[in-house]
Amino acid sequence: MGLSKVKTYGELVMFSHTLFSLPFAIIAMLWAAQGLPSGKIIFWMLVALVGARNGANALNRLVDKGIDARNPRTADRHLPKGSVKVYEVIALTVFCFALMAIAAFMLNPLCVKLLPLALVAFGIYSYTKRFTWACHVVLGIACGGAPVGAWMAVTGEIGWPSIVLGAVVTLWVAGFDIIYATQDVDFDRSHGLFSMPAQFGIKNSLCISAFFHGTVVALLIYLYYLMNMGSLYLIGVSIAAILLFMEHMMVSPKNLKTMKIASYNINQIVSVVLCIFVALDIFI
Repeated sequence: MGLSKVKTYGELVMFSHTLFSLPFAIIAMLWAAQGLPSGKIIFWMLVALVGARNGANALNRLVDKGIDARNPRTADRHLPKGSVKVYEVIALTVFCFALMAIAAFMLNPLCVKLLPLALVAFGIYSYTKRFTWACHVVLGIACGGAPVGAWMAVTGEIGWPSIVLGAVVTLWVAGFDIIYATQDVDFDRSHGLFSMPAQFGIKNSLCISAFFHGTVVALLIYLYYLMNMGSLYLIGVSIAAILLFMEHMMVSPKNLKTMKIASYNINQIVSVVLCIFVALDIFI
């Protein structure tokens, strides 16, 4: 396989967006191990996360091929444009989920037992915009499994801190996905698709998004006490809170020009900042 093809596949699944959930998985891993776990656990945890995230996104591209072709905003994506064939995306999806399954078997029995649940969550999300405006929350739940899975990889069990961190990721992802969905309000309404902006209007949906992100900050403060963290962690949470505040100041029903920066670019920084400051707090 040539480098150009690898690049195309990476663009197809938006590989760079792995930065959203991966830092939270690393946070869960560090908390579960109270430092660094073994090299084996780190390696297979990363394999599982990369396989899960990119397999889920490839599946979503496959399921939404027809919708993407009709939407002017997404008509230039790889499948509608024909630069990638359907069988290639199917093969890529199977390959990524196979990586995830192999990693689960290399980690521990609980990861194997809950593997079908993860696959079901990924599959359900791809269809939710066809029947519920809660699709953003379902996406958040699918992503929120990352820290729970990372905790499981280290301890072989599900811990309360990982559930709380999973809730953080769920609400965080759902919040910025609502912002992202504002650009498709007219298309969703005219094609019978569901989203919070299409159902409740842009203004109300931005308020829901802000509420979700406010709850995220509250849960991160709760984790400060739960995990007995120090001042460096609080600095990281403060920076994340400021970034989330800036995100919501950048968008309004009358100003959606900065929507992509608010929903994607800023949030990639949020997760990385939190991960860095958790690591600094633990090791320093």
